[in-house]
Amino acid sequence: MTTKSGDGLSRRLNGRHIRFIALGSAIGTGLFYGSSDTIAKAGPSVLLAYLIGGAAIFFVLRALGEMAVNDPAPGSFGEYARKHLGPLAGFLTGWTYAFEMVIVCVADVTALAVYMGFWFPEVPRWIWVVLTILVIAAANLVSVRVYGELEFWFTLVKVVAIVAMILGGAAILLFGLGGDSGSVTNLWSHGGWFPNGVGGFLGSFALVMFAFGGTEILGLTAAESEDPRTAMPKAVNTVPVRVLLFYVATLAIIMMLNPWNTISTSGSPFVQIFAGLGLHSAATVLNIVVVTAALSAINSDIFGAGRMIYGLARRGQAPAVMARVTRNGIPWMTVLVVAAALSLAVVLNYLLPDSAFLLIASVGTFATVWVWFMILLTHYRSRRSSPAAELAFPVPFWPVGQVLTMVFMVFIFVVMAFAEDTRLALIVGVVWLAVLCGLFWFHRRAASSAPREDAMTEAG
Repeated sequence: MTTKSGDGLSRRLNGRHIRFIALGSAIGTGLFYGSSDTIAKAGPSVLLAYLIGGAAIFFVLRALGEMAVNDPAPGSFGEYARKHLGPLAGFLTGWTYAFEMVIVCVADVTALAVYMGFWFPEVPRWIWVVLTILVIAAANLVSVRVYGELEFWFTLVKVVAIVAMILGGAAILLFGLGGDSGSVTNLWSHGGWFPNGVGGFLGSFALVMFAFGGTEILGLTAAESEDPRTAMPKAVNTVPVRVLLFYVATLAIIMMLNPWNTISTSGSPFVQIFAGLGLHSAATVLNIVVVTAALSAINSDIFGAGRMIYGLARRGQAPAVMARVTRNGIPWMTVLVVAAALSLAVVLNYLLPDSAFLLIASVGTFATVWVWFMILLTHYRSRRSSPAAELAFPVPFWPVGQVLTMVFMVFIFVVMAFAEDTRLALIVGVVWLAVLCGLFWFHRRAASSAPREDAMTEAG
């Protein structure tokens, strides 16, 4: 029997689902392939960058967790921004997150098509994109519990693979299974901890933070959790620690096994661990893992974008049809709209099969950091009206931790502005926000001049 909340969504996600949803959304191509780029930029100091970035994400998730436990509303941080910062802030936050999820999903389905080409090089990539969208969208239309179970098993495969990598790398280091080139001294014997200087270290932060993108989906699961007051605190407290363990431990072992400046950016550094163990099918094993990682990310992307648009529709900031739900409590129209938006991936993979991923992979960076900043700013404003004594899950180190984390997010924007490979993403992000502001004021003005109040007027 489906249990529904007062907003029409079903509450069928348990604590296991929520923990793995957040964990899975942060472990994907950013770790399996993007990590080689961060190593190239910062060398061994990238470990410190991940630790600092992980601490920042912890404060973001604690801020989101405090608000979600207190008010598990549809639309999550988009709705909180509307309540505490105003209708424009809610509109910008909600639609920017939906934009982020769609763009990231386009990148993920494009990546999956590339991975499938490893086994089926003769099959056009766009065919894999179409099949993936149809299958994952169908799964999201059945039941939120089906989505939760899929994400649990997808993430479990990734976690098992990463643990195997860590143990395998440790075995190579301790017992010399892959030769005698591995050593802890590789972390500082090739130019020191900061081989590319402070500039290389600071320049790695944009990529490091993007790798953590997706963990904020925790807030969206609260409205469909069986017991958000119990599940959310456990997920918020454990996920950042696990993500840090996976990122820091695996990258540390990789750089111990091979000097950082010998790690190629053209492929995954994880292949070297399997190859060092004498596993000749290392590429095949890794391809299975990254395909699973891509499916996991696509699953979460469709869920996240759909639920955010549903929340926008409920407060009159998206077409009312987007608020319709099935008997199982699934906002079916938003799932279909997001799936349709992913047709962009089909077009790109048909027209630009060799450059589609590079064209779209960096566009979501600005949106990710913007959403985190808005979560922190919303929480800061909400705490001015909600004393800690009245909260079930208050953030630690208030308000110093929150203020420092907001400053850190501004620092990420500055890094993006100075880095050539992320400057375009910053420009696209600013243009996107300007367009949203124009749309918001256009609708507000149209609503105020109409003879009756429409949904946008009520939302304001």
